[in-house]
Amino acid sequence: MTTGSRVLVVVLITLTLATAAGARDGAAPAAPKATGPQEVEVVAVAVDPRTQTPAVLLEGKRDKRHLIMVIGPAEATGIAVPLQGVTPPRPLTHDLFLTLFGRLNVQVTRVVITDLRDDIYYATLQLTAPGTTFTLDARPSDAIALAVRAKVPVLVEDRVFDKATPPGASGPRI
Repeated sequence: MTTGSRVLVVVLITLTLATAAGARDGAAPAAPKATGPQEVEVVAVAVDPRTQTPAVLLEGKRDKRHLIMVIGPAEATGIAVPLQGVTPPRPLTHDLFLTLFGRLNVQVTRVVITDLRDDIYYATLQLTAPGTTFTLDARPSDAIALAVRAKVPVLVEDRVFDKATPPGASGPRI
């Protein structure tokens, strides 16, 4: 067992004992765990130095869980450009879509990463137009690129975090 593992075990035991003592002392029960999708921060787009594969890193605002999604090079550019505050000399595809939405009086309201099945992430793009709200199926990378540009929330369903982080694992290594 490494020193880091020993420290983690000691911390977990201490927290468990403190929680049990608090329950015996009549402390109020813990608040119920929040459920449903949680908003995430798009932390970064990075390239795995071993494989040269780009990925986007998301961090839950509620519980600080991380989600790393492997994406393609073009998708990485689509997300990284607005994250870095760069304005390209010509509109990228996602810029074009937002311009089109604006001309059609449609607003992107939020993005939800809804599922992970067979190593494929799924997402929806939620839009509003005068008198209606609708949802479109979207690739998560495209949805995130639009959300970053439109400055709207990106949410991730809890089950996606759960599926991406196997039981007993501490989550992706960053």
